[in-house]
This record gives sequence, C-alpha cells and structure tokens, in this order.
Amino acid sequence: MHELSKIRNFSIIAHIDHGKSTLADRILEVTDTDTRSEKHDERILDRLELEQERGITIKLQACRMNYKEYQLNLIDTPGHVDFSYEVSRSLAACEAALLLVDASQGIQAQTISNTKKALDLGLTLIPVLNKIDLPHVDIEEREQEICNLLGFEKEEIVKVSAKTGENVELLLDEIIKQCPPPQGDTKAPLQALIFDSFYDEHRGVVVAVRIFNGSISHKHGKPQDLFMLQKQESFKPTEIGIFNPDLKETNSLGTGEVGYIATGLKDIRYFTVGDTVSDHKETKALPGYQTPKSNVFATFFPTTSEDYELLKISLNKLALNDAALVFSDQRSALLGSGFRCGFLGLLHMQIVQERLEREYDVELIITAPTVEYHVTSINDEKLIIQTPSELPDPNKIKEISEPWVRTEILTPDRYMGDLMNLCQAHRGTYINTKYLSQGDANIKLKDQYILLEYDMPLASLISNFFDQLKNISSGYASMEYEFIDFFPVDLVKVSVLVNHDEIPALSFLETREGARPKATKLLEVMKTVIPRQQFPIPLQAAIGAKIIAREDVRAFRKDVTANLYGGDYSRKQKLLKKQKKGKKRLKQVGRVNIPQEAFLAILKT
Repeated sequence: MHELSKIRNFSIIAHIDHGKSTLADRILEVTDTDTRSEKHDERILDRLELEQERGITIKLQACRMNYKEYQLNLIDTPGHVDFSYEVSRSLAACEAALLLVDASQGIQAQTISNTKKALDLGLTLIPVLNKIDLPHVDIEEREQEICNLLGFEKEEIVKVSAKTGENVELLLDEIIKQCPPPQGDTKAPLQALIFDSFYDEHRGVVVAVRIFNGSISHKHGKPQDLFMLQKQESFKPTEIGIFNPDLKETNSLGTGEVGYIATGLKDIRYFTVGDTVSDHKETKALPGYQTPKSNVFATFFPTTSEDYELLKISLNKLALNDAALVFSDQRSALLGSGFRCGFLGLLHMQIVQERLEREYDVELIITAPTVEYHVTSINDEKLIIQTPSELPDPNKIKEISEPWVRTEILTPDRYMGDLMNLCQAHRGTYINTKYLSQGDANIKLKDQYILLEYDMPLASLISNFFDQLKNISSGYASMEYEFIDFFPVDLVKVSVLVNHDEIPALSFLETREGARPKATKLLEVMKTVIPRQQFPIPLQAAIGAKIIAREDVRAFRKDVTANLYGGDYSRKQKLLKKQKKGKKRLKQVGRVNIPQEAFLAILKT
C-alpha cells in the first residue's frame, strides 16, 4: 500500500489535435511504463484504429506510472464536446490537470470550457505549452495568450515538445511539486467513482475507478459484495487491478489509488460513468452523477436486407463498450428493417457509423439526424417523439417543445459579424459577448479573441452548423454547447408526395417558417435524381392538405408524327391527341418506383 502523500492523480485537458495523446506517450516512456514490445502503434493510449487515424481520443484511458518513488496516475480524457460529461467525471477523479495548449494553434473553446470545469471542481492547473519544436512558432505571443485568457503567470508555464520529449522530465517534477496528494479516510466504507467502463471478453464489464475513501481487496476465496449506489445494483468482483497501461491484476486498491474492478457481468448499462461503488448500501454516493442522455437520433439501415443480422450483432457489440449508445428496431416500407439509434451528439454518431462500416464491414444508409420533441396533447397527455410519423394530428396538439442549447463560440474578433449572422440564421438568440485577452495594455496580441454566447435550438445546430462555422472562420473558431431546456416551437410535418403518393421515409419535421425553403431545396434535388417515365411525375411537398412546393419530372416523349409524309395537318393533330389520351391513361395506372440510388441521394441532402 502506498502512503497518500506519495500519490499524484492528474489529467490532461486539451483541444482536439493539441498533442495530448502524444504527451501521454512521452510521459509513459520517461517513466518506463510502456509495456509493449513492438512499437507498431503511434499512440499508446489510443487503442481504437479510428482513434489512431483521426487523431482523437474517443474512449478515455488511464495509466499508473512510478517515478522517483511517487505513484503517478494519469487519467486521459476524451477531447470532444459530445463527451463533455465523461470529461467532467475524469476530472472529478483527479486533484490536478495539465492544461495543454498547442503553440501553433493557441487556445480554443474546448480548452476554455474544460478549464472552467476543472476550476469548478477545485483542481490545481498546470499550464503546458506544447509543440515548441515547430519552426516559426511565436512562443512569446502564446505565453502572453495563456496569461491573458487563463490568468496564469509567465513563470508558471512549462514549455515542452511531446514529439521530441524535450522538458517532459521537468514537467513530471512540476506535477509532483504542484499536484496536491489525495485526501481520504482509509478506515471509512469504500467510496469509488466510476470514470469509465468498457467490455472485456474474458472479464466481462470492467469499470475504471478512483477510490476516494476506504479500500478494496480481493482475498482468495469469497469476494465481497459491492454495490452501485445510483443504479441500486450489486455484483461480485471477479478481479481487481491497475492500468499499466494494460490491465494488471493486484490484490488490493487503497484510498487515493486508481484502478479497475472486473465485474464478470455482460450488461454495460448497469455501470454508468459517474456512479459510486461501495461495500455498504447505506454509503453516500459521490456528487455529480448524470444519466447519459441521447441528444441526436438517426436511423441506420443496412444497404442490403441480408446484412440486417450483421448490423444487429455489430450494434450489440459496439453497445457493450459504449453505454451512451441506445438503439431500437425500426421498419420502413422502402428501406426494410433497421435500427433507430440515439447518440450524445453528431461526432458520436459519425464515430459509431465509421466503426460499424470499418470494424464490422456493414454498409449503411443513414436517415437525417433529428432531435427529440416533447408534445403536449389537448387532453394534457405528454408524448416524446423523434420521427415525423410519430407526430399526432395537428388538431390534437396543444404545444410542442424542442431542446435548446447554450452555445459558446471562441473566435478571433475579425470573424465576429459573420458568425453572428450565422447564429441568427440558425434561429439563435444573442446572449453575450466576452472580450478575452485583456492583459497587459503594452503588449498587442495579433488576434483579439472573443467568446460569443448564443442560445439556439439543438435541431439547427445538428444540421450543418459546425461545417459552416469552420468555413466562415477559416477554421479558427471553435465551439462548445450544453443543453439548457425544452422551449415551445411552431413545428410542422412536411410530407413529400411523388405522383400524388406520400413517401413516408422522406417526410421531415421543420419550423413553419423554415418548411418552404427546405422543401423547395429537397424537391430540386429529387427532380434531378428520380428517373423520367413515359408520363410527367409531379413532386410535391405538403403541410397537411396544403401544397407548399412543387417540381415536375418531365416525361419522355415519342415522336408519333415521324412517319407521316405530307398530307393534311389534321392527321398530325389526330395522332397527337391519341398519344395524349394514352399518356393520360398511363398516368392513372403507372406507378413510380424510386430506385435506391435516387433515394440515397435524397437522404444525403
């Protein structure tokens, strides 16, 4: 057992691509912790192929290192806005955080928002400037930025290069010096915070824990019963151990230590991040627990119906490692059987989609992402809907509410006007502008940074807001958002009709004023992808019985007068009339089948 004074638990906060995983790897090398013989992967702590490729951390990782008689526990955090709750739980398991800033890119929204989280949790922050080995980097200016935006002194900043390993030992000494040792009562009942959970084929669900009070030991013979305080479940641990960075079994974990408990169970949904594990049912749970809530919904269909079973198995396997992914069966007349899936946000959705396509070889058709709406009927019944087909008859609806989020956009002030226009175009409500970098008046920074705050509906944020934000600001602006509440909205269901037949899979929900522009755009695309027939095909969009937009797919026309030779004009008229009659009859009996390629093209818009 370690004494508490010799333990240091810390995390690394950074924006995507600021070199967090690379720094973690250098720290492991300096402390001789990297246990793998071959160096085939670039980054040690990012295990997923997708993480290696996209350079982002999706699943957080933990690792214990020994350095100069101290036990250092690094708890890595995922860096993306979709996973902000997981970040807050990882931070809650630490006493300090390294605030990593990329010397070439400077501070971004994620960094500021995670810094706030860390300060709210009372963590000690150590500012670190990374990538100092890059040529043409203005280190002076970046230091000034860190001092002004985040309020540190210049002397506190540790300058490192995670790529070359420069000053990493100096950083470790700073961690030992500045990071407070954990507090806790070794004699109290067990209180352990779950900051991650994943599925292991041999051990079942494994939970990563930080022990705040008490201890847990795995005596040979009868393992003790443990309780999940929030979920009110009990389980018998099959193994306990530490991350090194691979799982390494030990006999006990004491107060202040970080390790794992293997539960032997199959269902990851029992073990939510933020829950507390204890050996007594009456123990008080640690604060800050939330149930992961899906914000964005989309339906996944396999491109061929034979792949349905494969998709089902793949989703079940992915869900073993991802407690936030929820899904249920859904049928569509045009696309067959599929699954309605709920995600934390758009990136989460993209990651699940890419992992299904890559790791499990499933080809997917994905419907446009939607959010959850709360509907109150005239008899005060409450309904939760996600798809247009679930919306009740408009005469029976008293009110519809949609989720809103508070968005914080960090941007150089030269893009401010365009970004404000973008937010307003997405139904945003202006809240506040904060000017950052008000530091030393004599030092002029190249960019004056501002933080724009807007409240906006989640539905307009998940369209293509993020891409437009990056385009307008040449990639400089970054954003964070958090859910506020549900607010009333004037929502309508727009039905799409092809040759007067409704195609349910193409219906969509939209605000009343946004319905017509969206419908017009959709019909223009449909007109180009639906194959022409022998008769004209009207494409219409309607709200209830009212048509709000129309396009026509022109008919093929055979030249029936081609073999006439001279003669009276009335012969030509007679043949054209006969053709017209035939077309009319064909239009009544003809059916339009939308081929799948056309359907996919429509769904992609």
